Amino acid sequence: MAGSVSLVRCVDYDFQSVKASVRQSLELLGGISAFVKPGERVLLKVNLLMKRKPEKATTTHPAVARALAELVREAGGTPVIGDSPGGYHFYTASTLRSVYETCGMAEAARESGAELNWDTEVVDVPYPEGRRVKLVKTIRPVLEVDKIINVPKLKTHGMTVYSGAVKNLFGIIPGRYKGEYHLRFEDVDDFADLLVDLCLFAKPVLSVMDAVVAMEGYGPTNGRPRPVGLIISSPDPYALDVVAAEVIGLKGRQVPTIRKSAERGLCPLTGERLIVLGQRVQDVAVPTFSKPTVRVALNYYGLLLPAALKRWLDNLVKPKPRLDPDACSGCGECEKGCPPKAIRMMDQRPLVDMDLCIRCFCCNELCPRGAFAIARPWFLRLLLRGSE
Repeated sequence: MAGSVSLVRCVDYDFQSVKASVRQSLELLGGISAFVKPGERVLLKVNLLMKRKPEKATTTHPAVARALAELVREAGGTPVIGDSPGGYHFYTASTLRSVYETCGMAEAARESGAELNWDTEVVDVPYPEGRRVKLVKTIRPVLEVDKIINVPKLKTHGMTVYSGAVKNLFGIIPGRYKGEYHLRFEDVDDFADLLVDLCLFAKPVLSVMDAVVAMEGYGPTNGRPRPVGLIISSPDPYALDVVAAEVIGLKGRQVPTIRKSAERGLCPLTGERLIVLGQRVQDVAVPTFSKPTVRVALNYYGLLLPAALKRWLDNLVKPKPRLDPDACSGCGECEKGCPPKAIRMMDQRPLVDMDLCIRCFCCNELCPRGAFAIARPWFLRLLLRGSE
């Protein structure tokens, strides 16, 4: 049922309620057996961006992962829960163990009988079909399983505006290599094109979005939890993103990954041509959902102007990271996770070299205490007035 998206209410994370909603969501699409056959190994590619407790709404809730794992087992498959957290220089078993325990995935696996992925091998895979990348550096389980079920969290994103099904597949890039991709694709449209490449490479057979409690504001890590009360599912990740974005009041043209998917003919820019099953978008929409300011990419002038003038314009119109020293613990995660090495620790405080900063805002995403904010110059705020 390509192009079909199911919207089912789920008001809290009580496990029986979640499982019933996930089951109903999939039954509208033909049931779990339409996607999983007996004997198949299935990667549940959850969102485990960083070590955060479930109530922070940063990661896929373990109740959703557990419900899907139990349904995969009912279909005769073997569920494997996995992801590669962002910002860590070492994609290791100890890193995974810490993230699995804190995010609740270890318990979800124990309760459901699912496996947790412990394979930390990094694999280079030729991908000649890619528009932005011809070689994908990925985690081993992506290649070892028979199917991938994509399990994103509904969140806003300071760079890509919205983080959903397509964006969640960035998690197949292992550990520190995410930073290298940020460095290569500084422009948000180029980065969105990369994300579409990765989604096409991964080929998830099904996407099931945790939109029970989403994240609004300046996601994907330092926004605010916001109840939405939905499970959103589709065999088509591009269509799912169109519908989920409309639920939180975003138009397709405002979301770089949707624009780039539409350019490739993978989805329409609006949900009018899609089949929405279960609830109607207008009945479950959250029009007051707080969204980040749309990032303006002005990289083209760097090719035309002297470096000193470019830096002056960057300071005038581009957002930049701003540290709250009272919130900073001096842990150094920002330094380790900075793609261009623009951050160095001095006296247990991070110093940002703006001549090196590419404004990927990994520091904002990965700070466990939310000490880095995204500061927008007055001229940028003036330009974007009314767009939030």
